[in-house]
Amino acid sequence: MIPKHDDAWEVGKHGPIWPRTPACYGFTIIANVKPGTAEIIRGYGLKLAKALESDSELLAPLKLHYLRWVLFDNDTRFMYQGIFDTDFDKYTEDAIELFKRAGVDTVFENLEGFPMDWKTNPESFIQFVRAHQCPSFMEYGEYPYVTADEIKKALKVKAALSEMLDQMQ
Repeated sequence: MIPKHDDAWEVGKHGPIWPRTPACYGFTIIANVKPGTAEIIRGYGLKLAKALESDSELLAPLKLHYLRWVLFDNDTRFMYQGIFDTDFDKYTEDAIELFKRAGVDTVFENLEGFPMDWKTNPESFIQFVRAHQCPSFMEYGEYPYVTADEIKKALKVKAALSEMLDQMQ
């Protein structure tokens, strides 16, 4: 169970630090879609998927476990859900830098109220995310408090052991 926010929580550069949960850190953003942009959002998802096929490490700086994007209510609302290993401040700062360095826009530009000056005014990006965050009150992790890097390392060990066992046969 995740406690409701209170003033005793640690405060980071950009506001309260949500506690690490068994699923690590994360947030869910729900916002209204700008009229007529649902297909642009879907296209952005396809563009990101293709970019990841070309460069599987593209999003590595974000230390993601997973992302989930959902258009709902007849494509009028959007949910962005991410679980990652860093706290809110680090994730949002890294995301802004990643987008700027890659020279790409963010899917959030298709959401009502998103600041179009986000690349030069990172605080506006952070304020938008905070304002649209819907905190979870319960999360479960099959592998609690394990980082994405630890999972990747365990999979490499497993592959190496499997290869070694195959060679012994």
